[in-house]
Amino acid sequence: MAAIAIATEDLHKTYSNGGKAVKAVRGISLTVQEGESFGLLGPNGAGKSTTFGMLTTRVKPTSGSMRVAGADPVADPTEVKRRIGAVTQQNTLDRQLTALENLEFRGRFAGLSARAARARGRELLDRFGLGDRSDAMVHRLSGGQAQRVMIARALLTRPAILFLDEPTSGLDPQTRVNLWELLREMHAEGQTIVLTTHYLEEAEALCERIAVVDHGTMLASGSQDELKTREGGDAVVTLVHEPGAELTGLLGTAQRIPGVSRAESEGATLRVYTGDVEGVVPAVLRASLDAGLFVLDVAVRRPSLETVFLALTGREYRE
Repeated sequence: MAAIAIATEDLHKTYSNGGKAVKAVRGISLTVQEGESFGLLGPNGAGKSTTFGMLTTRVKPTSGSMRVAGADPVADPTEVKRRIGAVTQQNTLDRQLTALENLEFRGRFAGLSARAARARGRELLDRFGLGDRSDAMVHRLSGGQAQRVMIARALLTRPAILFLDEPTSGLDPQTRVNLWELLREMHAEGQTIVLTTHYLEEAEALCERIAVVDHGTMLASGSQDELKTREGGDAVVTLVHEPGAELTGLLGTAQRIPGVSRAESEGATLRVYTGDVEGVVPAVLRASLDAGLFVLDVAVRRPSLETVFLALTGREYRE
């Protein structure tokens, strides 16, 4: 069994805002195994970045306990910083230095010799497709190039855990997909990765296990298959009838079919929600035929990470 890379117990963070207590994180407990790619998934303002900040020593928890790469971020933040690499949402590269110099300075700060820091920096820039940009000043890099340099800088000292806070926010689709491929390669090589994201497709593409968080609490965690089975809610069976079809009677019949949790209609379209697709599809088709309605199309949408996310966090708009 893999060793534990991260463990938190009842983690809380409360801020004071004008004398009012704001609870950003409310009792998050989680574990991450070594070599795992783990995602904190949630809408904006869910508490992901605050949790990220506590795990990476930048934010001190109000209460609770943590172990990160074998050390305590509160009692021994220096040791934790030695063992991890972290990439925040903001561009933190030194604009007065070149891409390579940003990596060299990080290496020298960590105790590498000038030669070793430069060699490691060139190795990483080459791997990330930035060898020809090593002497470019930071302000001349595109957003995607700067993000890759920050990840390379975080990897310079071969950290036990790589933390990424919203790693592809603001990047164009092509750059995002290319960055995903790099992260998948690193994970395949054994790199432990923890990332926060509000992109469902990013979590699906990169994460073996996911914790869904909202309003500072962890709503569910597990592998994608576990979440879809346990939290994904019902499958949706959609029947499209001929235009102008009257579905009032069919809707009432569908709601009474065993295994149907909910049914709704919109124009000539009937949607049935069920956990028993195999039993319900034939029954609802038979009900349509018995009502004298002609079915043009039938579609089944199984539970997905999207249905998990919406079932847990709701559909209301977020700021």
